[in-house]
Amino acid sequence: MRRGLFISFEGGEGAGKSTQIKLLAAKLRAKGYSLTVTREPGGSPGAEAIRHVILSGAAETFGPKMEALLFAAARSDHIEQVIRPAIERGDIVLCDRFVDSWRVYQGSSGEIDPVFMDVLERVSVNGMMPDLTLIMDIDPVEGLERATARRGDDVADRFEKETLAIHRSRRKAYLEIARKEPDRCVVIDASMPPEAVENSVTAAAFGVIQRRFAALGSQVQEA
Repeated sequence: MRRGLFISFEGGEGAGKSTQIKLLAAKLRAKGYSLTVTREPGGSPGAEAIRHVILSGAAETFGPKMEALLFAAARSDHIEQVIRPAIERGDIVLCDRFVDSWRVYQGSSGEIDPVFMDVLERVSVNGMMPDLTLIMDIDPVEGLERATARRGDDVADRFEKETLAIHRSRRKAYLEIARKEPDRCVVIDASMPPEAVENSVTAAAFGVIQRRFAALGSQVQEA
């Protein structure tokens, strides 16, 4: 692949994104693909510093607009320092959360002007949107139970501790994104047995890779 592929994983708390990224990464490496595995917020030194501020709740007192600005700054650094270079050298990038999480967690609250959010998104993303977004869909009750079990004795982060009603609203927002952008987004039922979830993720990811190779083959023939 002359240009790499960008695959993002989205979904609510406890949906199993990190687990599925690890499983897919192992399969891709076994096939000989060069990978970059990363996450948001974070992924680059500057963005990781901002991640700590956001998830600790330290920015919450400054209001949703300041938090949105911090997310945008972290994303811009992450893209320019990690994602864009990886795509340009031909890697497959697997990212645990990306701009859709920002749209859902900050934008769906209704506390921020949508025009402000759109401008921030365009500036921070700078044309680097995923080729495929896998939305891991799960009932928030089950997802939060999983997140609590995974966390153990650790303290819940800024987002895990929010109300069930907010988590349900975010689930609806993710599904609405998938409805509006079906060419990019694939919804995975994360409540299925683990093997079935893994198979669905694998099929979607390798489907995009195969289409990319087919497109490149056509370009070579035309040349």
